[in-house]
Amino acid sequence: MTIPGALVLGYLCGSVPFGIIVTRLAGVGDIRKVGSGNIGATNVLRTGRKGLAAATLLGDALKGTLAVVLARTFFPDIGWDIGIVAALGAFLGHIYPVWLGFHGGKGVATFIGCLIGLNIWVALVFAVTWLAIAFITRYSSLAALVASATAPVMFLILDHGVATVFILAMVLFLWWKHRDNIKRLRAGTEGKIGQKG
Repeated sequence: MTIPGALVLGYLCGSVPFGIIVTRLAGVGDIRKVGSGNIGATNVLRTGRKGLAAATLLGDALKGTLAVVLARTFFPDIGWDIGIVAALGAFLGHIYPVWLGFHGGKGVATFIGCLIGLNIWVALVFAVTWLAIAFITRYSSLAALVASATAPVMFLILDHGVATVFILAMVLFLWWKHRDNIKRLRAGTEGKIGQKG
């Protein structure tokens, strides 16, 4: 039951919708009715509340890290890092939370939180890449797409075979969730960081 248990544990951690929680507590209302309708930090930023966006980003990231740490703590060694299973669960929990009818976020913050728990060096490469692309283009989606592509490459370089497969699956999910963003990027109509509406 180690692998299913770690997957469920990760899912439960990942399914906590911090974007909805922090905006409602702050009296902003339902974030799903703002901007893109997404529950992540980028859309929360469109409310003009930078503090709420930062809190959402932190919460969504830490739940990925927590899932990895808990799985490594409570589940036995199976010959490879069980944390990667919990990471996948957390990522899926964020983008398909049962509490919201399986309509969640796009998984970027939770993805980097998982990377922090799994390998800090891979997480740093992701973060630096994201920051560079976002600074140059001001497109959060483009930064996420490019940065996420570095993760499986890094795990492959570090010779983490099992992790590479799981991370690649997560990247493919992330790109799928950004398919509308990709269309808008190609059309030149994608919203930029800090843009309201």
